[in-house]
Amino acid sequence: MTGPTIRPNGPPAVDLFCRVIDNYGDIGVCWRLARRLSLELGRPTRLWVDDLRAFARLEPAVVPGLSRQSVAGIDVRLWNDAETAWPEPAPCVIEAFACELPAAFRGRLGPGHTWINLEYLSAEDWVESCHGLPSPQPGGMVKRFLFPGFTARTGGLLRESGLLAQRDAWQADPDRQEAFLRALGVAGTLAAEICLGRRRLLSVFCYPHAPLQELLGFLSRRGEPWLVLLAAGADPGPAWPGDAAIVLQRIPFLGQPDYDRVLWSADLNLVRGEDSFVRAQLAGRPLLWHIYPQADGAHQTKLEAWLAKAGPPPDLAELHRRWNAAPADTAATGAWTLASGTASWQDWRHWAQAWSGGLHALPELAETILAWPPGE
Repeated sequence: MTGPTIRPNGPPAVDLFCRVIDNYGDIGVCWRLARRLSLELGRPTRLWVDDLRAFARLEPAVVPGLSRQSVAGIDVRLWNDAETAWPEPAPCVIEAFACELPAAFRGRLGPGHTWINLEYLSAEDWVESCHGLPSPQPGGMVKRFLFPGFTARTGGLLRESGLLAQRDAWQADPDRQEAFLRALGVAGTLAAEICLGRRRLLSVFCYPHAPLQELLGFLSRRGEPWLVLLAAGADPGPAWPGDAAIVLQRIPFLGQPDYDRVLWSADLNLVRGEDSFVRAQLAGRPLLWHIYPQADGAHQTKLEAWLAKAGPPPDLAELHRRWNAAPADTAATGAWTLASGTASWQDWRHWAQAWSGGLHALPELAETILAWPPGE
């Protein structure tokens, strides 16, 4: 069996290690970062991934059975902890989300290498003081912590060159949007209603415990027609009675470019985790973030920190709290009419556009990485 025929574009300048933990969130960020570093910023990247099957769903060109392959000019390697013959490390080495480098590979690092721990995204204030901190390691090496974030004192957000122009061109072209929806399996009449503004579009990518049935009931009571695009794992459950105004449409698993187009087209995006959360904000459309739940309730602190930074309209902020309420909290999930019964879609959209504009002006994550010279 042979892999893709695209040749690697030179000796690696970056080694990027990724363990797939949260289905597609970790590899989603790492694949975007690898493409940005290699294809746009000219730093050939070697991407080490421990689960190529999950990666292949995100990027169909990946062949899960290969230990080494070139995908879009990027050297993709299967990360096997039992490996003994590790190659010479690239000048810049990144361990994504505290995945920890293999001991044998780590032992080959020296003063000429930049060693970065790419952390998870957070809007909490402490991130600014921790971004860039050194962590002395055995042998005299220093690892630095890079925190993505929503302020100029963080590593910023990952985004491609020309992303804003691509988004704006797409949103200004209803014909392309209609053709795209049809390609996803949406009936022609529904796709036309969306592009003519006669029906709103909702994209849904959430964790299974989300109160999706309650949210759909809330939208139904507002009396507006909706088309709801359900990604894998999003299910209102068998108790959802259906509604003439709420049309549900399941969509296939999409690669990152097509998922961006979904986000750019929708009136409201329900997203989860980190990668889709960032992309929804960059899309400049109203969103609801389904934050990954943590047993100690730390996710609620993270949610409130983001709401404080982003400053959405109060009714949209309250809707976020209800959307992320614990499943047993019937008082929160059962009173959706209090959340945004008088919400103005215009206010929501104006906020989303303004917030997105500010994010596009932040430092760019890959450029932040490359700004750290070897040995620091």
